[in-house]
Amino acid sequence: MEIMDAAAPTHAAHRDNHTHRDVNGGWLRPAVFGAMDGLVSNLALMTGVAGGALSQQTIIITGLAGLAAGAFSMAAGEYTSVASQRELVQAELDVERAELRKHPKDELAELAALYESRGVEPELAREVAEQLSRDPEQALEIHAREELGIDPSDLPSPTVAALSSFGSFALGALLPVLPYLLGASAIWPAVLLALVGLFACGAVVARVTARSWWFSGLRQLTLGGAAAGVTYVLGVAFGTVVS
Repeated sequence: MEIMDAAAPTHAAHRDNHTHRDVNGGWLRPAVFGAMDGLVSNLALMTGVAGGALSQQTIIITGLAGLAAGAFSMAAGEYTSVASQRELVQAELDVERAELRKHPKDELAELAALYESRGVEPELAREVAEQLSRDPEQALEIHAREELGIDPSDLPSPTVAALSSFGSFALGALLPVLPYLLGASAIWPAVLLALVGLFACGAVVARVTARSWWFSGLRQLTLGGAAAGVTYVLGVAFGTVVS
């Protein structure tokens, strides 16, 4: 029976085909979805105001106010959310660190039992657990990954999350306002540019999903367009009632 050499180079075809999408989305997912949020919310806000037959100046001020309010709200919410999550993780790590210090034998047995449950022979599982537990920080990292499902060395930054959310939302929200800032006097250029942006964002999202770029783009365009259409109708209705 031929045994495969673990040190042998990986076959080129396997190496080229054995790649996976970033299932966590990395930076791409929050950035694109932040831009989508800015696009949809500000487009809907502006079409609602336009439906009420208000002035061009009012629409521009509404769009800029929606951009600022939404971006600051997104940044504050993201900062608070990530900071709270990080604080919770740190508290749990402190608990695990204390347990490793107070009850090292129990924690070692717990780790060995975990490897046994995954099919490792008891003696080997115990040996592996003992070797990994010699370094307290390494032991903490392993217990955190196995018990809490987190990587202590890769915790998200609240500041980075807030800044990225602020920037992506502001960029998306700027698109519907841009035609007005460049001299447009009607709502349709803003709607057209926003819909193109929605399709582009949806197509980019396809990079972290199994869907085709055109399906993802059309889906986002449809949802954003529907939101703008509904708010425009509501704006017309409210404008009629108020006037």
